[in-house]
Amino acid sequence: MELKEKLLSSFMAFEERIDVHSELHDVRTNAIKNFESKGFPTKKEEAWKYTSLNTILKNDFTVFPKTENTIQYSDVKKYFLHEIDSYKVVFIDGVFSSFLSSTTHDGIDVCLMSSALTKPKYKMNIDNYFNKVASKDESLTSLNTAFANEGAYINIPKSKVADKPIEIMYFSTGKEVALLVQPRNLIIVGENSHVQIIERHQSLNDNAVLTNSVTEIFAQKRAIVDYYKIQNDNLEANLIDNTYVSQKLESTVSVNTFSFGGNLTRNNLNFYHLGERIVSNLNGITIIGDKQHVDHYTLVQHAQPNCESHQDYKGIFSDRSTGVFNGKIFVEKEAQKTNAFQKSNNILLSDKATINAKPQLEIFADDVKCSHGCTIGQLDETAMFYMQSRGIPKKEAKALLMYAFSNVVIESIKIPELKQRITTIIANKLGVKLGFDL
Repeated sequence: MELKEKLLSSFMAFEERIDVHSELHDVRTNAIKNFESKGFPTKKEEAWKYTSLNTILKNDFTVFPKTENTIQYSDVKKYFLHEIDSYKVVFIDGVFSSFLSSTTHDGIDVCLMSSALTKPKYKMNIDNYFNKVASKDESLTSLNTAFANEGAYINIPKSKVADKPIEIMYFSTGKEVALLVQPRNLIIVGENSHVQIIERHQSLNDNAVLTNSVTEIFAQKRAIVDYYKIQNDNLEANLIDNTYVSQKLESTVSVNTFSFGGNLTRNNLNFYHLGERIVSNLNGITIIGDKQHVDHYTLVQHAQPNCESHQDYKGIFSDRSTGVFNGKIFVEKEAQKTNAFQKSNNILLSDKATINAKPQLEIFADDVKCSHGCTIGQLDETAMFYMQSRGIPKKEAKALLMYAFSNVVIESIKIPELKQRITTIIANKLGVKLGFDL
């Protein structure tokens, strides 16, 4: 049975075994109908022109794990930001792990989507926010909505600052030959509030995994959200990550994406401006090799005056790897005084590596500052020669140049321990030990 048919046949059984209020039944039903109509995206769609799911979909994915699995903290400690204290919402094969988690309801809510979807005290927020910014038309988002049940629910009330970062961790044990998981995260950050969130998906063996994730982020007036996505999974893991961000007056949201691992990674990142003096920051570093494939698809919709958006994506590609950057800035007629900048810089370390870049501007206002740029090239041979002439070995010189190339994005990390962790991952990807404090 093909995966699409398996999912459609599983939908009714899924709804029967979960406890949700009646309003969600219609949401789920409409979503599964949209997925049934559209199916999985193909390269015939402009947005998926450079990314094919055909090979991945040939796997016989298990839609629901047959057993509930456990893992020891000592086996996964290295994946956490264990140098500092943090709240943790941890899932194993899509099932919540209370043993590995550290949740709270003390002034803020850091807990489970399944609780938020079923408990009366969360009903108002679910009615106001769940599935309100996520696309109703995009097929994979609709598929996630149809089966949405588990994930992280984070609510930071008005004038609250989360006292420590929040880590959302999804582990796949590999007990299934091939596993499909569909986490759903809902993050609400109230007026004048601030939160830092780290999200990671990690396989613990080499069995095939397909993660179809959806995250909705709502930043209210003057809210500040720093979101970090660490994508350093095994080579049999595939991630479709859909993130939708709704921003109100004077809010600032930064999403930093670090793509180093996995077989195929697709990041759909969508920002929507619903007030003036909003700032949106989209930063990314991609370092891949082998036959890895990373596709960044971004949209920033400027709908109000006096707002800013900044996109800065760096890519380093070796072997037969493939990168895609498809970025779109949309400025509506009312969005005068918009400042919108988009930049994609890429280095190809191999003649067989590929980058497909498609920066786009659609501007309907006449008083704006908007620009986009894309560069594709190789390492500067003059700089390499200079460094080697000063006694720096070729391998280290090459690594230093690539680190300097990505440093602007690294500097945007506001958690020092995470900054050091990302730097270490980059050094490992480059195959060197950088002999100075980064």
